[in-house]
Amino acid sequence: MKLTPAFVTLLAAGLCSLPPGALAQSAKDFEDLRNELKALRAELNQLKTQQQTQAPAASESAWNDRIDAVELKQKDAVVLGDIPGSFRLPGSETSIRVYGFAEANLIKDFKGTAPGDSFSNLMEQPLGSSDHGKTVLTGQTSRFGFETSTPLDNGAFNTKIEADFYGYCGSECNRNRLRLRHAYGEYAGWLIGQTWSTFMDLDNLPETVDFNGPPGATSRRPVQVRYTYNNPNLAKFQFALEDPSDGAHSPNLIARIDKGYDWGSMSARVMSHEQRMGGANKRGMGVGLSGSYKLTGTTTLMAQYTLMDGDNDGAYLVGANYPVTDGGVLRLDRAQGIVLGLSNTFSEQLRGTLAMGWVKSRRSLGDDYVNAYGADGNLKLFQWHAGLYYSPIKNVELGGELLGGRRITFGNDKGNMTRLNLQARYLFN
Repeated sequence: MKLTPAFVTLLAAGLCSLPPGALAQSAKDFEDLRNELKALRAELNQLKTQQQTQAPAASESAWNDRIDAVELKQKDAVVLGDIPGSFRLPGSETSIRVYGFAEANLIKDFKGTAPGDSFSNLMEQPLGSSDHGKTVLTGQTSRFGFETSTPLDNGAFNTKIEADFYGYCGSECNRNRLRLRHAYGEYAGWLIGQTWSTFMDLDNLPETVDFNGPPGATSRRPVQVRYTYNNPNLAKFQFALEDPSDGAHSPNLIARIDKGYDWGSMSARVMSHEQRMGGANKRGMGVGLSGSYKLTGTTTLMAQYTLMDGDNDGAYLVGANYPVTDGGVLRLDRAQGIVLGLSNTFSEQLRGTLAMGWVKSRRSLGDDYVNAYGADGNLKLFQWHAGLYYSPIKNVELGGELLGGRRITFGNDKGNMTRLNLQARYLFN
């Protein structure tokens, strides 16, 4: 159908008369509005060509006013931002993304339940035989957050704040408190604030339904100052000063290098940290190596190795023994950990992971550390996970995982863990 000037004028008037809430609030709506303006301009140009030898029609001026009004409406509309799932406010260059999920877990222990946590805590697993584990229902790991990105001359300035409801409040306590997970700003290679440790390789850590996952790797979010230099033709280099363990006088020093390949990735990390207890102090070292290998287009093998001299908060090497004092001497357990993972994406709705973690003290029975720590110190830990995630509809994930483990102490006592974790997760953005 041929568009007449009167029809196009009425169409423009109809667009302008729409209430603000009916204007473009999504990428598709905004694109439709933009295309409508293009069509109006094209029709106007066509009429101008036809009327080159005539005086401008009286309706042309009004038509231009209508187009200007639609352009103003377009500028006032909330549009998508520069990062996936984000939006920009009117007149702002900052992209904002709000995200999170509501999550519920049902956990059934078939053996004894370790104290102080709803999720796996193998390093405190009760010793001896036990068939009296707890059943737990919790939604405390639900989380929310927002991130922003603002374009500047030297790249984007990014910020992030994220929290959940799993704040620790003592042994056997119902956590159920707001807990800060991430809070940082990032610009021109510099990051300042709280986020995952530079010593942690999150990308090569297997996914588990269990919130804590297997021991043997790093899981820490300290406040830090980090600088990143990324040369795509060479590697990514990172250097960081991180919040130390309680009582230490100097920050933890970390250097890291990462390299990606078509077949996977590799990472190497080194750390120097101070431990201070009871007036005694000692500096230890940490080394981390990790990587992934794409076996097929849907299957990935992951591996991590960590060597740590003592760890006062049990986070740089999850499952390691804490430092102890012995006659004014601070002794650090040199522990090593290994984590292996095999993940596969079966379809858009179904994915699964097998994961295993080992932690072993490198001190032998009878040495000074064992004598100072006592027979209940952990000589070996082993934990395994077999889990699936199924997404029946968009933004809903149902998880199920069977996991188990064994704890062996310096005194050769054993504690076994077997549990089932069922999860429902409802994601937004």
